[in-house]
Amino acid sequence: MSIKLGITAQSEITVDIGNTAINIGSGSLPVFSTPSLVALMENAAVKCLDGCFDKTLTTVGIALNIEHTKASAVGEKIIAKATLVNISGRELLFNVEACDTKGMIGKGLHKRFVIDIEKFMDKLK
Repeated sequence: MSIKLGITAQSEITVDIGNTAINIGSGSLPVFSTPSLVALMENAAVKCLDGCFDKTLTTVGIALNIEHTKASAVGEKIIAKATLVNISGRELLFNVEACDTKGMIGKGLHKRFVIDIEKFMDKLK
């Protein structure tokens, strides 16, 4: 593993009807859904780790604590950013935040855990 504190990555999406609360079922309005925000933030954390492991290892999300503080309309561009802030053994902690063209829409913390892919998948059999 070659992971360093402070690495960052971004993930972006444009709000469309498919990722709105009314479409996903997390609310009744045509605004960017919290589940979509969660996925975007988690994706930014995953991107931080691109190239950090050999092909036998990956990470899985184990915790996410965020606030979705502002609604975003269809057509808005959303950018999520993740920054690795702590490494504790195989546990990785990221600050995550997201904004649209008008400013911050959410922030929080995301934990990921480094796993051996083969061992992890064998446990599911």
